[in-house]
Amino acid sequence: MPEEVTPPPPPPAIEVKNLVKNYAGVAAVSDVSFTVQPGEIIGFLGPNGAGKSTTMRILTGFLPATSGVVNLCGVPVASEPDVIKRLIGYMPENNPLPEEMRVSEYLHYRGRLKEVPRRKLSARIEEVLELCDLKRVRHRIIGKLSKGNRQRVGIAEAVLAEPPVIIMDEPTIGLDPHQILKVRDLIGSLRGRMTVLISSHILPEIEMTCDRVVIINQGRIVATGTPNDLRREIIGHSVYQLEINGDIAAIADAITKIEPTLVIAKQSEPDATGFRTLHITTGRDEPLGEELLRALASDARFRVRSLTRETPSLEDVFLAATRRTWEMVDTPTKR
Repeated sequence: MPEEVTPPPPPPAIEVKNLVKNYAGVAAVSDVSFTVQPGEIIGFLGPNGAGKSTTMRILTGFLPATSGVVNLCGVPVASEPDVIKRLIGYMPENNPLPEEMRVSEYLHYRGRLKEVPRRKLSARIEEVLELCDLKRVRHRIIGKLSKGNRQRVGIAEAVLAEPPVIIMDEPTIGLDPHQILKVRDLIGSLRGRMTVLISSHILPEIEMTCDRVVIINQGRIVATGTPNDLRREIIGHSVYQLEINGDIAAIADAITKIEPTLVIAKQSEPDATGFRTLHITTGRDEPLGEELLRALASDARFRVRSLTRETPSLEDVFLAATRRTWEMVDTPTKR
């Protein structure tokens, strides 16, 4: 029997190597590298002016890079712009839509431009209208739609031709909480079917939607990984909030005996009943709450009202990662 040949793995959906973009000698993007695998949903985060939109425009072929390599599905963006247009769906921030066209009319027009076969176009339009919850407004003029419906029209257009890569720049900007929830569910439904790179300032939405995040600041990648990985890497400790009545020195001694790395990082003044709130940190990642509660509650010197473990949010991670790079730039180099 002939030996069975294992096919090579597919190329990354997005591959960025040493990307640089300069404007008049000033670096907007400096040596950026990251990889996105097929089917992943990635959050691309950074402060205003960090280089997010510049990087996304280079990925889509709308802006040339100064240097570096960008490949989509193994295809170089710089030398194959026509092929790239067929591989990508792009929703820019403040997506310009033709206000005089009706929703279904616009999707039909865009489908023809995207070379969706005529025999499949009507069925595909029905699919994206259903996917994006637009069937009720399919005959409405785009200029008369709500902000939320206009955003969904932009997403419908981006996914219409079923490209392998979707890039969205601030797709939930200006939406109310109900509309944001619908857009989040819509983006989540693309997982595994399409690769999505999404930029947003609404970090709780990114954390709930994305598999991994890439954080950029001052034109450089400062952190990448899952939210949990970045919590461990950047925050580096667990925090417990303890409401307790008792002598603070005795409490500090008791928790150290439970685990030497437990430290009281912050404390409030006692209230009228003698209870105070303590923030206790530890370098250990495994849960210590049950052990801590059992030991303190059984000690006659203390009365415990509550114990909760605080999980740093993605916003905490984002602030810590960007603050770290600003401090590195602001600190003068020693000679």
